[in-house]
Amino acid sequence: MRTKMLAAAVAVAALGGASLEALAQAKPDVLVKQRQAAMTLQGKYLGPIGAMLKGTIPYNADTVALNATFLENLARMPWDGFTPATSGEKSKTKPDAYKEMAKFTAAADLLVAETAKLGAAARAKNEAGVKATFGGVAKACGSCHDAYREK
Repeated sequence: MRTKMLAAAVAVAALGGASLEALAQAKPDVLVKQRQAAMTLQGKYLGPIGAMLKGTIPYNADTVALNATFLENLARMPWDGFTPATSGEKSKTKPDAYKEMAKFTAAADLLVAETAKLGAAARAKNEAGVKATFGGVAKACGSCHDAYREK
């Protein structure tokens, strides 16, 4: 019985390692689709917060907290999909993103930092804090898109 359990554990560990290895070797087109999906979802969760702050829809602190938390997590996701191997794939990424990786990474880090501030304010149900930090998120998104995304 122990031998069977040990064999099963080894098999599961080996498959887990194979899965991680396969993930690390994702095809460039898959990486592009994944990063695009993460950014699409960022817009999905950022938009309602902006609409609430503009007064277009009623402010709901619970929805803002949920959306900001999702946004905080999503802001960390797309960046591993910007590898030199993806530079030839069809996307709206400007070539400068690959030529200026240090600046591009700094822009990504800024978004991660700004969404963390927004998330913290939103989870504290601090509407004034949400208003104060939302602009930093929007600015981080916009400046990166201006510099590294085709229109």
